[in-house]
Amino acid sequence: MQQIDYIINEANASVSATVNGQHYPLPALWLRERCQDSENLDKTTKQRFFDPHQLDENVSLIKVEKKHNTRANLTFSDGYSGEYDLNEFAADFDIWDGAPNDVSWKSDVDKSLFHVDLTTLNSEEGLLKGIEIFLTYGVLIVDNVPTESDAVLEVANLFGHVRETNFGKYFEVFTRPNSNDLAYRSVPLGPHTDNPYRNPMPGIQLLHCLENQTTEGLSTLVDSLSVLEQLKKEDPEGFALLCKVPVRYRHYDSDIDLIERRTMIESDPSGRITGIAYSPRLDYLPLLQNDEMVIFHRARKRLGQLLCSPEYEWRFRLEPGQLQMFHNTRVLHGRTGFDPSEGRRHLQGAYIDIDAPKGRYNALKRKHRSACANDDLETKSTNGEFEIANTKATAESVEMRG
Repeated sequence: MQQIDYIINEANASVSATVNGQHYPLPALWLRERCQDSENLDKTTKQRFFDPHQLDENVSLIKVEKKHNTRANLTFSDGYSGEYDLNEFAADFDIWDGAPNDVSWKSDVDKSLFHVDLTTLNSEEGLLKGIEIFLTYGVLIVDNVPTESDAVLEVANLFGHVRETNFGKYFEVFTRPNSNDLAYRSVPLGPHTDNPYRNPMPGIQLLHCLENQTTEGLSTLVDSLSVLEQLKKEDPEGFALLCKVPVRYRHYDSDIDLIERRTMIESDPSGRITGIAYSPRLDYLPLLQNDEMVIFHRARKRLGQLLCSPEYEWRFRLEPGQLQMFHNTRVLHGRTGFDPSEGRRHLQGAYIDIDAPKGRYNALKRKHRSACANDDLETKSTNGEFEIANTKATAESVEMRG
């Protein structure tokens, strides 16, 4: 939770913010672009009615009137004057954009943290809880999903929209000879990222177990964030190369030939590490000077060793009626090999984009805050804590707290 305090200085005609102890002056141009009146901003969509690119780059604040600790009327040199609710700026300082912080984990983590029952997800409160688990740990295990074909799509649609690929809206994972992917055979699959040859890569994968009659074929999950912390400590030079040198990934069959180049270690625009594009079955060593190539290969090799280490890799049996949902580039998945003669192992999988659960999470949180604020307002009114004449002022106060 961020602690934000605003300093409204009437004497110097300035506004600034202190976020978790760090001071940020708020420039006039930055404030001018964020005007909040209904003539310039649509209250429903939060979209502007004006073109901010046309603002005067030399605009200045000429008058500041403090209305409240977080409200002020600002007047600018271009003639605009309007009231600002400074609480609206909180999102600008939130690097997680409303989502919970990542919590990295190793194989000894309490696995009960990852589980949720499907019936729980059918309520808004339960869905909010499920998405929060996923955004925090990068994985969610959904229990008691009907072992029916297409059930994976029903679960996927709770969190976002299914992303169709050349494999279809969903894909069948069971042993069949001469398939176009090793996932559809019984061989072991080490920890990997799905489809690094696509742009963009699938953000989230869901795998739903319909049948599992084998003694092996264990599912594996590993949090790359924990692994990357260790790799950076052991080999900072190799880590840096994996962050900046693109690797070529390729998938082809009789109908399609997909090629994409991307770095193995992925980061967001702010430079925060978010995961990896890792698939030894599909990547090709980049052409570098020999010294750099040795460093790159050494780091890639160590990365693979850490991903398969019992310290980091969680192995478990995915039972019929269970569904695993994981962040495709953060939490790598795999499976141990199995003997198909023992019985049938049948999973169905689907993809959704990574932004969808976070978008639903923020919308559900906003709805929950609004409901709590309305309940609080109604309770105070019922208890006679304020008169009708004060209703408007109190409603504004509730809105600011929300």
